[in-house]
Amino acid sequence: MLDYNKMKDYINQAHIVITHGGPASFIEVLQAGKIPVVVPRLATNNEHVNDHQVDFLKMVDERMHNVIPVYDIENLSNVIEHYDELVKNMSAISSGNNARFNQYFEQIVNRLVGR
Repeated sequence: MLDYNKMKDYINQAHIVITHGGPASFIEVLQAGKIPVVVPRLATNNEHVNDHQVDFLKMVDERMHNVIPVYDIENLSNVIEHYDELVKNMSAISSGNNARFNQYFEQIVNRLVGR
């Protein structure tokens, strides 16, 4: 177990970050400007109560194309070996709703203060 700051240090230093499919875990990696390798925890392996990590990961991969999903652990070594090729045309930056919300909120504030 690592404290949060130590974990962030390791993420920033790492070339490849492998994480489970919990959103906070792989979003942290994306925020560090890296493409995470994501191995969702599975109910069939008694790692979780259901396969919601698989469902969420599929959605993120389809919409954002900024994660490398590994649904079968047997494929992990191949992904690690070819990581640089896989991420070559990917970007950790996402244009999510936060940026749009902040722009909209800024416009409202500017109107209220007369700018």
